[in-house]
Amino acid sequence: MSSSTLRSTAPRTTDTPTTALITTGRGRLPRRREAGHGSRKAYAKAGRGVLWIMVLLGTLVPIVYLFTLSFTPQAQIATGQVFPTELTLRNWTAMWDRMPILLYVLNSVVAAVLGCVLSLVIATFVAFAMARFRTGGGFLPLYVLASFVAPPVVAVVPLFFLLRGMGLINSPYGLALIYGLVNVAVAAALLEPFVERIPAELEEAAQIDGAGPMRTMSSVVVPLLVPGLIATGIIILILNYNELLFALTVLQKNDAQTLPVAISLFQGDRGVQFGQMASASMAAIIPVYIAAVFMQRYLVGGLTSGAIK
Repeated sequence: MSSSTLRSTAPRTTDTPTTALITTGRGRLPRRREAGHGSRKAYAKAGRGVLWIMVLLGTLVPIVYLFTLSFTPQAQIATGQVFPTELTLRNWTAMWDRMPILLYVLNSVVAAVLGCVLSLVIATFVAFAMARFRTGGGFLPLYVLASFVAPPVVAVVPLFFLLRGMGLINSPYGLALIYGLVNVAVAAALLEPFVERIPAELEEAAQIDGAGPMRTMSSVVVPLLVPGLIATGIIILILNYNELLFALTVLQKNDAQTLPVAISLFQGDRGVQFGQMASASMAAIIPVYIAAVFMQRYLVGGLTSGAIK
């Protein structure tokens, strides 16, 4: 047989443009490449990029506009100009002269932090009881979150009289007590997945070594809950810092008010000082932004560890 005949009858192993060979335990099998696979990946990547740009613009545009508004003269704001033709520092100086902004920030931080600590302490035991002992079965978790079905305004009057009887009106500690009790439901719902992720064998080993329930909680459960406590604490802290309704009702003296209440006071009888309100709003955003930057990795890491079992 001639060499040309051998070449014509020999099997071809060269891949065609639309065929790939994969190696298995029994030989090499052809696998079809999907036509246009690379172009679809490029379209998907471009779509994700456009989506991220839209999210970024939706987040930054209001903040940038608020920042610009804080330097816009009141006359131009009244005419509805979106892009100011001149900038001024008068809004910032008038805002600083009108209110003790640092005192209001301090009041907001004290009430938010103390309320956050109280919520975490109570919610840790609530979440542990629901996750470990199934207290209340499937009804208790729903009942805990049911407190958010009714609007908060229904609790304003009874809470006001309770705090007045305790002598905590016009006090950040009374406001912190309200924040600590109101946000227990949110904190417990966020902490429950973290408790379920902790192996129960560790608690059993501690009990075998002679540790009581409180010692087990403080030495075993709480140290393992630190990522969840940090993530939940950041969320509760922001909720407390931005709250207006209870602060407006409980705090009636000027030196006891929080920053959201002070910002609402820029609305007068004849008009609204939008420029000064924007300046005060920017001053309120700065502490939250700084805390978010420094605590971002703890927030993302905590929520991720609680979501993965």
